[in-house]
Amino acid sequence: MHFELTKEYVEMLQQLIEQKAEKEIRSLFVDLHPADIAEIMDVLSLEEAKYIYLLLGGEKASDVLLEIPEADRRRFLRALPPEVIARQFIEYMDSDDAADIVQDLDDDLQQEVLNEIEDVEQAGDIADLLDYDEESAGGIMAKELVSVNENWTVAKCLREISQQAEDVDEIYYVYVIDDVGILKGILSLKKLILTHTNAKISNIYNSDIKSVPTDTPQEEVAHIIDKYDLVALPVVDHQGRLKGRITVDDVIDIIREEAEKDYQMVSGITGDVEMTDRVWPLTRARIPWLMVGLFGGIMGAQVLGIYETALTKFQGLALFIPLIAAMAGNVGVQSSSIVVQTIAAGGKDIQSTMNKLLKESSVALITALVFSTLIFFYNFITKDNMQLTFTVSVSLFIVILFASLFGTFVPLLLNRLKIDPALATGPFITTTNDILGLIVYMLVGSFFFNLTVF
Repeated sequence: MHFELTKEYVEMLQQLIEQKAEKEIRSLFVDLHPADIAEIMDVLSLEEAKYIYLLLGGEKASDVLLEIPEADRRRFLRALPPEVIARQFIEYMDSDDAADIVQDLDDDLQQEVLNEIEDVEQAGDIADLLDYDEESAGGIMAKELVSVNENWTVAKCLREISQQAEDVDEIYYVYVIDDVGILKGILSLKKLILTHTNAKISNIYNSDIKSVPTDTPQEEVAHIIDKYDLVALPVVDHQGRLKGRITVDDVIDIIREEAEKDYQMVSGITGDVEMTDRVWPLTRARIPWLMVGLFGGIMGAQVLGIYETALTKFQGLALFIPLIAAMAGNVGVQSSSIVVQTIAAGGKDIQSTMNKLLKESSVALITALVFSTLIFFYNFITKDNMQLTFTVSVSLFIVILFASLFGTFVPLLLNRLKIDPALATGPFITTTNDILGLIVYMLVGSFFFNLTVF
């Protein structure tokens, strides 16, 4: 049943917290999903949220912790002692989730929490994961998996699987390794059950398996899982030894994070920020690209200042400055957005850079012809000035053509340079095309009106 958080529910819960009614509070949360409990905690004060959270304990508390937004989670964890974080929450998590939580803590608190974990092997797994780049395959993988030796018999394999399965939530694949831990392939549970117990694993496993090194960027991991329709992907070191696995739910989180990051870049926001962050981080994330916009506005004003006398004499030219700037910016953003979307979906392997540029050139040419023709007939009918009509029409044709090609080329170039192509969208393209659009417009106007610059 869908849970709906109401004002009455919150007030009732706050009253129970004030009365320290632990039994009643626990009964409220018995059937609630961790995401719903996280939503409730979000509207409570830090002390109220801490109180109900400590009543949960165990696996449910760890699941709720993973649902809390990162910024809130950091503040919340700082209010808890290391032994509570370790024994009530971390010990119930898979190694990858636990590593994410510990990663958010201050360095000194990280070590204290690791020291408080009673399971030494789990603490070691978490420490290992913290050594990897958090946006690499090693940083997002989980250590929990089921592996068997290629030299084992089916009977021994079944016994080992039953023991290992206690630490694994979902068994998607059984991985086959050799004596030194090198990944050899995967084993089908169906084939394992149907094969005679004396048969050797080396004779029945499938050696055709996809894997990634620990330093593979998380975006590439997501692309591989999506392309080959996998539910889990093994991670190996550079010697081919099995180190962990990445499951499809981890990839969903990656895709969401990358989409949010790209959307922020398109909107002119740098860094990874959320509405729950404090005022200064939110402000700091917006300032860089707003500075680009300010610089672009100043440059545009300088261009118009050069032609100030001409614009005063031929005031009709000034009427279409907003049109030229707007079309230049919009066309550039459209082109760059399509290219970035194609790259993000793995399209970089489908077409060469030249093919993309040729296709976008064709689209740009048709678009430029359509809109320059429309504006030509509009000015021909409404304006008694053929110089102005030709100036606006020719300028719009050149601006659309250039802006479209520029918007295509820049993200492709950034992608070749291993820079996030999403940087090419939004303020960067808009500001650049605004300036160049104005320059083109005034140069064409100078030709048709026989203007002098000064």
